[in-house]
Amino acid sequence: MTRVDVFEEIFLVFLALGTLVGVLVVAYTLYNAYKYRDTGDRTDDENLPALGELPTGGGSGKKLFVSFALSAAVVIALIAWTYGMLLYVEDGPDELDEDSVQVDVQGQTFSWTYQYENGLEPGQLVVPAGEPVSLNVTSIDVWHTFGISQERVKADAIPGEHDETWFTADEAGTYEGAIECFELCGPGHSNMKSDLVVYEQDRYEEWVDEQFTLNITLQDGNEERVTSGVDELTLEHTEEDGHDYSYDGSEFENGSITINEIDQGGTYNLTITPEDDSEFEPIEEELDFTGPAEETYTLESPNASSEESGGNNGGDDTGSDQQGGEN
Repeated sequence: MTRVDVFEEIFLVFLALGTLVGVLVVAYTLYNAYKYRDTGDRTDDENLPALGELPTGGGSGKKLFVSFALSAAVVIALIAWTYGMLLYVEDGPDELDEDSVQVDVQGQTFSWTYQYENGLEPGQLVVPAGEPVSLNVTSIDVWHTFGISQERVKADAIPGEHDETWFTADEAGTYEGAIECFELCGPGHSNMKSDLVVYEQDRYEEWVDEQFTLNITLQDGNEERVTSGVDELTLEHTEEDGHDYSYDGSEFENGSITINEIDQGGTYNLTITPEDDSEFEPIEEELDFTGPAEETYTLESPNASSEESGGNNGGDDTGSDQQGGEN
């Protein structure tokens, strides 16, 4: 059951109960208005109440007691049921911690950033359809409120605090501007929006694989592709054990290699080792890998002049420069 299902069920129950009570009250009022209508057949000695006089009634008040008892039972049952449903919204489904997609959401004036448990940092929130998504929401500057109206999600984003919430999106699609800020946070508040992308499970897995794609190109000081002389390329995660990758120089094609088996984003130690008889020096760099990237590194010759080896080399997608072979 999703949050949308819960709130729709609560709404329908209150609507049905309110309609039923309204119909009964109106029907009973009309019945009594008809039953005790003035027909003009009164006798002269009939004792009629005066205007403003409270009726004395009769009997033991059984009807009044029964009506109050039934009303109290219905209200108490409704409160208990609603409270149980809202507890489900608060705690989430049983599989939330085990199978859910974990995303850290960070608000800042005037945008949202997302970091997945596997280290991905895409520019928008992408989730699988029908699967629970767990969100850990905070802010780095002022108060914001993260919200997705169509998924009935809202969580405060407060500096130094973390608010956890969840949702499950049923319908695949791209919902432009579905993520908004619901806390007046400054002049750009109304534009603090982000897209929600919901993929079917197979397509979501393909998207994750696409994000973990790293293309590395090697060139020499003349910006020519290096097609030989490389012995090995290694990647070692600086924080997570078990995420080390090694590639033989023969796996480069025309001086380039595409790596798509990485499954954890973050910072990696990159080492490019030339062959023993190669003219190139080794490269040791730190690589921040949080999404699809293309990086170009220059293999320098130890005999090259400083002018020949001093050029900067930038990753095409990441916008960061990589300098190889100089310390």
